[in-house]
Amino acid sequence: MNQMKRIGVITSGGDCPGMNAAVRGVVRAALHRGCQVTGYLHGYTGIISGETKMLDSQAVGGIISMGGTILRTARSTEFRETEGRQKAMERLIEAGVEGLVVIGGDGSLAGALKLHEEFDYPVAGVPGSIDNDIPGTDYSIGFDTAINTALEAIDRVRDTAYSHERVFVIEVMGRRNGFIALECGLAGGAEAALIPEEDYSLAKVCEDLKTAAERGKRSSIIIVAEGAMRAPDVQAFIEKHTGFEARCLVLGHMQRGGRPTAFDRTLALRLGAYAVDSLLEGVSDHMAGVDGSKLVRHPLGFVLSMHRAVDPGKMRLLELMAQ
Repeated sequence: MNQMKRIGVITSGGDCPGMNAAVRGVVRAALHRGCQVTGYLHGYTGIISGETKMLDSQAVGGIISMGGTILRTARSTEFRETEGRQKAMERLIEAGVEGLVVIGGDGSLAGALKLHEEFDYPVAGVPGSIDNDIPGTDYSIGFDTAINTALEAIDRVRDTAYSHERVFVIEVMGRRNGFIALECGLAGGAEAALIPEEDYSLAKVCEDLKTAAERGKRSSIIIVAEGAMRAPDVQAFIEKHTGFEARCLVLGHMQRGGRPTAFDRTLALRLGAYAVDSLLEGVSDHMAGVDGSKLVRHPLGFVLSMHRAVDPGKMRLLELMAQ
C-alpha cells in the first residue's frame, strides 16, 4: 500500500471550541508520518474556490488554546449539488490532495460521505459540534466547553435570582436536541429543563414553582433548549400563571466561542491524530470517536444513519434533584 503524500483538512459548518486543536492534531500526526497537509479555508467552499493554507508544524503552533477555527468555516450551497462536488473533486486532484479530513457536524460529515460514495475518494471525519448529537462517539469536540460556558452564566444568574427573589428562564442552544440544556440543568441545579425530545407541561412547571415557593424557595432557574420553546414565551407563561416576577436570558452564540476546556483540547488532539492514522492506514470512509476512554472508528454511512438520543435517566435525576 502506497502511503499518501498529501492530505487536506477542513473545518465546516458551525464552529466549536476545539476545532483548532483538532487541526493541530491532524497536522502534527500527518507530518510525523511524512505526509504534508493542505488546509482549505471556509470548508467545502474553499475546496471549490481553491482557497488554501499550507499547514506545517509552525502554522499550528500556539493554536491549541484558541477558540473558533484558523481555517474559518462556512456552509456551501454549491457543494450540495452534484456539479459543485465534481468541481471540488477536480480541485483536490489538481492539488495532489489524496485524502481529506473533515472536522464538523452531521452536515459536514454527510458531505464527506458524498465524496467517498460518488468518487471513491478517501475521507475521514472528526466530530465537531457543541450539540453532542453525533452518533458513534460519547463526546463531540466543543460540547464540554459549551456547557461550561453556559454553566458559568447560569451560576452568575442564580446569584441575581436569589438576591431579587425571581424566576429566571435561561435559553441555551439546541434546535433539535436537549443535550446542552439537560447537562446544564443538572450541573446548574435547575428546577426544570425543557428539551425537544421530552414532553413537558408549562402548567406543571408553574405548579412546581408554586409548591417550591410554599416550601420557602424564593428563586428558581428554568433551562430551555431553543428547539423546545423560546425563553420569552416561557417567561410570559410563568408570570401569567404564577404571579411571580420572572426574567429571561438567551445565551445564544456565546456558547460557541471561547477557549476550549482541557477536556476538549485533549479530545480534539486524539481524534484528529487518530483520523489521520486511520486514513494513512487505508481506512477510507470513517469517523473517529471515543467510547469511554477508548478511541473507536465507524463507517460514515453507519454514523449518519443513526440517531443519538439523550439519556432519559438524566432527566429523571434532574426531576428528583429539583424536589
